[in-house]
Amino acid sequence: MDSKIDKDKLKSIKINYEKENSLNKKKVLIVDDDMRNVFALTSILEDKGITVVVGRNGEDGIEKLQENPDIVLMDVMMPKMDGLTAIRVIRNNEKYSKIPIIAITAKAMKEDREKCIEAGANDYLTKPIDTDKLISLLRVWLYK
Repeated sequence: MDSKIDKDKLKSIKINYEKENSLNKKKVLIVDDDMRNVFALTSILEDKGITVVVGRNGEDGIEKLQENPDIVLMDVMMPKMDGLTAIRVIRNNEKYSKIPIIAITAKAMKEDREKCIEAGANDYLTKPIDTDKLISLLRVWLYK
């Protein structure tokens, strides 16, 4: 029995399904001292089937790398060890030097983005987080 849905429509449905499930079973390390941000990001990510690991500052985030996340979302401004310092430490550790890191900050100036990239971040997002942009960046960096 032939389907009444044409082949192009079926292909489109398949592509959308694969896109929606492309992040399923990935693990993201969120490093942020503000639990409101962690909660908001966790809700978004878990809806996509992503496992979330949380670090409360740069030092804690570096320790949480032992849980083998696929990517890191790193807040820039935190107590104890800030995000830029943590990114540099991660990049200097051969075991974790290739893990994708997206820096997250409330600062939106061009110089702020450059500081993040110079520290070793692969990309940069400003707060408040645009959910669609976050998901797009995750797809880009997880499948490079």
